[in-house]
Order: sequence, then C-alpha cells, then structure tokens
Amino acid sequence: MAVGAVAFVDRVSGSWLSGTSGNGEVPAQELAILRRLALASSVALFAVPAGLSLVTSPAVALPAGVATVCAAFLFSAVGSIALSRQRPASQAAEAIIVEHRDLMLQAAFGMVLLLDPQGNVTTVGGRDRAEFLSWMRDPTGRGLIEQIHVSDRIVFLQAIDVLRQGRDAICVDLRLERSAVIGFDAQFVHVRVELTARRDGEGRLTGIVSQLRDISQDQQLRDDAARKTAEAESANDAKSRFLAAVSHELRTPLNAILGFSDILSGEYFGKLENNRQREYVGLIRQSGAHLLSVVNTMLDMSKIEAGRYELLMESFSIEDSIATCEAMLALQAKEKGLTLSSRVQRGLGEIVADQRALQQVLINLVGNAIKFTDAGGAVTVDAALTDGMLKLSVGDTGIGIASERLASLGQPFVQIQNDYTRRYAGTGLGLSLVKGLVALHGGSFSIASAPGEGTVITILIPIDGSGVLAVEQPMDVNRPVDFPPRLKHTAEMSKGRKEEGMNGPAKAKIA
Repeated sequence: MAVGAVAFVDRVSGSWLSGTSGNGEVPAQELAILRRLALASSVALFAVPAGLSLVTSPAVALPAGVATVCAAFLFSAVGSIALSRQRPASQAAEAIIVEHRDLMLQAAFGMVLLLDPQGNVTTVGGRDRAEFLSWMRDPTGRGLIEQIHVSDRIVFLQAIDVLRQGRDAICVDLRLERSAVIGFDAQFVHVRVELTARRDGEGRLTGIVSQLRDISQDQQLRDDAARKTAEAESANDAKSRFLAAVSHELRTPLNAILGFSDILSGEYFGKLENNRQREYVGLIRQSGAHLLSVVNTMLDMSKIEAGRYELLMESFSIEDSIATCEAMLALQAKEKGLTLSSRVQRGLGEIVADQRALQQVLINLVGNAIKFTDAGGAVTVDAALTDGMLKLSVGDTGIGIASERLASLGQPFVQIQNDYTRRYAGTGLGLSLVKGLVALHGGSFSIASAPGEGTVITILIPIDGSGVLAVEQPMDVNRPVDFPPRLKHTAEMSKGRKEEGMNGPAKAKIA
C-alpha cells in the first residue's frame, strides 16, 4: 500500500513538475521535496482535524483542517521548488565570478599580484609568472618587499600609502633583486608596477591589484641615451677648449707674420727689388689677415659656447655702425660689381647693446651677402624700430638657400654647398657666431630664402638692452672672495674635509 502511494505521488508530482520546468524534465531533487511534503501532509490530514475537533465541532474541524493542510502543502511545495531552482543560479554566478578572476590572474600581461592593505602578497598570477619566478623568489607574504632594492622600498610603501589615502591607481618603477646572478646578468631587474586599489562599500582599502612588467630594456635604452648625451656634452666642451687653445696658439705667430709683412711692404729696412716681391708680400699680409679673422671668429665661438663671452653694454647710434660697415665693405662690393645700400628709420636714435658685437654681426651678415651674390646684384641693410625691438634686416639677390638647408644653417662649420661642389670659401662659422651674439643680447634670428632669388636674414634685439639681463646669471655681491685665488675643486675639497671633521663624531655616534 505504501509503495502504491509513493508511486501515485511520483506520478502526480512528475506530471506537475514537467509542466512547470519549461523543458519537460523532472529534477530528482524537486521530486524528493514533493515526496517529503506529501508524507508530512498525509500525517497532518489526521492530526490537524483531530486537534481542531477539541476546540470546535467535528463538522467544522474536518473541512477546516483539510483545507489548512492542503494550503500549507501547496505553499510549501511552491516555495521549496522556487528556492531549489534559485540556488543553482546563484552558485553559477559565483562560479562565473571565480572563473573570471582566475582568468584575469592567468591571462593578464606580466605578473599579477594580489596584495592586502599592508602590501603583503596573497595571490600570484599573470601570463609571465613563470618567467618572473625563474629569477626571483616566491613573493607570497612579505617576499616582494624583501626583494625590492633598499632605496626603492620607500617608494613602494609611499605608493601603498597614496592608495590608502583615497587614490585609485598609481604607477612606480622599482628594482627587484635576482635570486641568483648568472653570467653577465645584472643584479637588479627594473620593473614597472601598476597598483590599483580595491575598496569596500564604505571606501576603505581592502586589497591591491598590482601588475609587474619588465622594463630592463627600456631602462637600458634610457641609460644609453643619458650616457651618449653626457659624452656629446663632454666632446662639445673638449672641442670648445681645443678651439680656444688653438686660437690662442695661432694668434702669436700670426701677429709676427702680419707685423713683419707690414715692415717688408713699408720697405723700412731697404727697398724691394721688383714689383713681384711687393705682390708676394701683399699676398702674405692679406692671407695672414684672413687667417687672423678666422682665428678670432673661432675664439669668439669657443667663448660663447663656454659661456665666457662678456658683453660691454653701452649707448651708441646704430646708424653710425651701419655706415661703418658700409665703408669697410664698399670696396669689396664694388670690385664684385654689386650695389650696397642701407635704409635706417628716421629718428631711430641710439640703442643700448655691445657695439663691438653688433658691429661684428653686421660685418658677417653683409660679408656673407656680398660673397654669395653674383655681379649685377644688390645687397641692402635695413634698420627699424618694432615694438621696442631693433629690427635689422640684411637682404641680397644672390644664390639663395634651399628650404631643406635652412634648418642646418647657423650651426658651426655648416655651409650651403658641400666640399666637392662649393665655389665660395669660408669656414661656416659666420652665421653661427651671429646667432650666438644675438642670443646673448636676448634677441631672435630668422632666415627667409629661395634658390636663385636671394636671402633675407632678420635679427631682433631689445633696443634698451633688457634682454641681456634675462640671459646673464646674477652675481652674489656679498659672496666672500678667496685671496689668493684657489682652484674650485680645491676649495670644495677643503670645505668637505672641514665638514667631515665637524660632523664625523656625530655620524659615528648616530650609527
């Protein structure tokens, strides 16, 4: 009889569950729930009416008890089955979350570490985990901070403190120690660590996700770039020192050559026998003067690059300087068949600058214009006042400059034409010296040119000399001066020894 009742319950329950599941299947777990509820309800069908008959008449107790039991059975069946169907969904969602977390830990680039709020490692993952663990120890617990370079540990702890104070993410570069150095491997590996905060509902830091990436090659490139920059600066300083030394050494014999050639051309100690001798003496004098001008230009360039060129600021008439330049180069322009002219704005007045430097700028610019302009051309010099700036423009109708060469002009020893095709002599220092002198005045330098049409070079400098104050370094007039003078490094060594003697016992005591 019991077996028949169970079969009847299974048949009725299966029919009902197959209609409510949506796929026609009858889960065994739900069928077992209905069996237990049916068993409990069968017992309650007798117990509940009997209990109600004690407080009311049997005619009322029987239908009320049966209705109560049936209602309780239905509510219990529907609720239990609904709960059983929701529980697997929540478990599946939790499983998906765990799966995604594991996927992130396994597939993320580099090595991924999960840290607690104190910076201790709780989980290790990442696509490159095996590669990192091949040269470092297991970072679980405090294993990470113990492998960080001593001077970088404070950076790591400060980054964690920044996250603790409310920041969401931070990136730091650290050095991790190798567990074993093999061959030519460096003792420390440079890594970039991306730290991301994990917070609870109240914003408190509950954990940190860190991602480590090896940047040893990037750091090597930066170190190589810094080393090459230092070498280039050292080579440039050596070049400047070499130019200064060579210039000084060349000026002494050149002065002798010029002096004795002047004596010979003046025939102070006897007349020359023929005109050819006089011509040769004149060529010696001319070549010596040209070489001396080149040496002086090299010396000025070395002074500018070394920061030792001193400007003597004074008030003078720019119109007089332009007239002097014209008088010096007029014969050269006439011999080439050129027209040299100037235009100065009326009422320009005087300016404040280094007259010798500005005179040299004009001579170099006009001399270049004459050199690169063929017969029948024209060279003009314009001076005007523009917004408190002196505008000097030197234009010509010469060979011009290609646009791709404009950027390189003004660099030392750079010329318009190459060594095999150029028709014009020169060292390539003229424009470089001009740019340096203009920069010392706090001015600007620009070139506009087109091949076959000519060139216009424009410079702008403050008319009141105010640009020089921004360039020069201020001097401390209250600084005591050593006498007799001592070398800088000797004074620093003496000062260091004095401080070491004063602070030595204190350092030892602290240690």
